[in-house]
Amino acid sequence: MKKNSTLVIGFFIIIAFFSCEDQIAVDLPESEPVVVIDAWINNKPETQVIKVMKTLPYFDQEFLPGVNDAIVRVEDMTQQPIIFEFKKGEGDGIYEWEPWWNQPHFGIIGHDYKLTVQIGETVYEAYSSMGRVPPVDSLTFRFEKGNNFIADSYIAGFYANDPPGIGDTYWIKTWKNGLFLNKPSEINISWDAGGSPGAVVDGVSFIRSVRDMINPFDKDEEGKYMSPYAPGDSIRVEIHSITNEAYTFLYQTLIQTNRPGGFAELFAQPLANVISNIQLVAGAENSAKAIGFFNVSAVSDMEGWLDPDKLPPKE
Repeated sequence: MKKNSTLVIGFFIIIAFFSCEDQIAVDLPESEPVVVIDAWINNKPETQVIKVMKTLPYFDQEFLPGVNDAIVRVEDMTQQPIIFEFKKGEGDGIYEWEPWWNQPHFGIIGHDYKLTVQIGETVYEAYSSMGRVPPVDSLTFRFEKGNNFIADSYIAGFYANDPPGIGDTYWIKTWKNGLFLNKPSEINISWDAGGSPGAVVDGVSFIRSVRDMINPFDKDEEGKYMSPYAPGDSIRVEIHSITNEAYTFLYQTLIQTNRPGGFAELFAQPLANVISNIQLVAGAENSAKAIGFFNVSAVSDMEGWLDPDKLPPKE
């Protein structure tokens, strides 16, 4: 009897596996469009861009439609209010601020800023401060012998010292051969020098796990990790100061977008809405809510290239 019960259970398990291959058509109700405000600006001496768009239904594969009739401005709230008007650009929903001779870059470290986006009678607001940022002291490469899982590799690293005082937060961005490393797994953020707020590492050089996150680890056709860099490759590293709230936004974005897939997905954190600091402050009761984020960054940077003849001696 026990043997027969085992066979029956096995039969149903096999049926369950085969049934998992059936395609299921999901009929999702269409919700009202939501305004998307992408407002990450900085003090680099270049054109600053804010994008205002609206969401599409889940299965729609088109780009988000731009909102072209908005009024977008950013005010410096620390001194006598200075209003930076963003002018409509060529692309849909793109608003731009251009530097000029007496204002070569946007913003001042330590100042507070207010974003206002008006669409008809509807008004959205958000606030940010421009935090301090440490200079990038150096970029380095080291050679590591490979194994069964990773090829012989050139590993890049950067060095910078977090200034004393707990609570500084950063977004470290990397470009390899001019291409921005923008995969979800390559979002590199740090709370002071220790990576996360739980590790109180302040006033010292960034820890190694943060420094090594500037390496793009991709697999070859056989599933083996390739060297992140090759002789002659260029690298550019930028440290952007961000608010604590922006750190939380990016951390939640990393969790929601860098999904493991497969069996591991059973134990992944459930999908959830990512926070936004953009608030609806005026408009009709049925006005569309907004998602996205506003942050004003100070930026430090350094670039270099891999010369195998200039690697440090092995320890």
